[in-house]
Amino acid sequence: MKKYNRIILMAGLLALVVLLSACGTGDVDANSTGIWSRYIIYYFGEAIQALSFGSVGVGIILFTIIIRIILMPLMHFQTKSMRKTQELQPKIKALQQKYASRDQETQAKLQAETKKLYAEHNVNPYAGCLPLVVQMPVMIALYQSILRVPALRQGQFMWLDLSAPDPYFILPILAAIFTFASTYLSSMSQLESNPSTKIMTFFMPVMIFVMGMNLASGLSLYWVVSNAFQTVQTLLINNPFKIRQERAEEARRIRQKERALERAKNPKKKQKRKK
Repeated sequence: MKKYNRIILMAGLLALVVLLSACGTGDVDANSTGIWSRYIIYYFGEAIQALSFGSVGVGIILFTIIIRIILMPLMHFQTKSMRKTQELQPKIKALQQKYASRDQETQAKLQAETKKLYAEHNVNPYAGCLPLVVQMPVMIALYQSILRVPALRQGQFMWLDLSAPDPYFILPILAAIFTFASTYLSSMSQLESNPSTKIMTFFMPVMIFVMGMNLASGLSLYWVVSNAFQTVQTLLINNPFKIRQERAEEARRIRQKERALERAKNPKKKQKRKK
């Protein structure tokens, strides 16, 4: 049942993303209709222009950073929740092996023991998904404002014509690199490798690169800034190198404790070693 609830939650989130992404593809201005286009995408575009200081590229960079900073507490909460859930995976697998039978009574016991395990460690397995419900519409609105507000598709920024693809492919390459870095660093903190995560780690950068080669460079600029911020954020609040070091130290402490208990149970062996 828990598995199906998780599938339903993720399917609902995916449906929300698809729905918002498909809410319109035409230009947005003050005469647009609909809550999503007129009151969200339009005002996101207005905010970017207010931060432009004469250059739309500057506005895209500043507004993207501001949105990312606002969403940081949600990202931190999501990361902590997902990490707690990951730490329990070995114990959950042990329960699944213990109650491997597929009959209804055994599965009911498995659900009860799993629920008890989550409660003992104060873990909500769905808490890591809930912040995405807030984050995804905001990021989609930012993306669509750059895509659909005509004023944000015009002007020059450094070597870029924001209405045309980057002629030197610098931004698409940087966007792909930062996309790979952010997803790879996130996957490093997982206890067990996940095939779907590995696929996304390599697929997403390729997709971003191909899209960046063909779409307006304003979008590529957004991807570079957003994914670079995500990379730095991961290193700050979910540093995989620090997490791996903490796990290694915890494993070392457990081994030392086990050896101490073993020596306490067998004092004769200790005396023989001294002789």
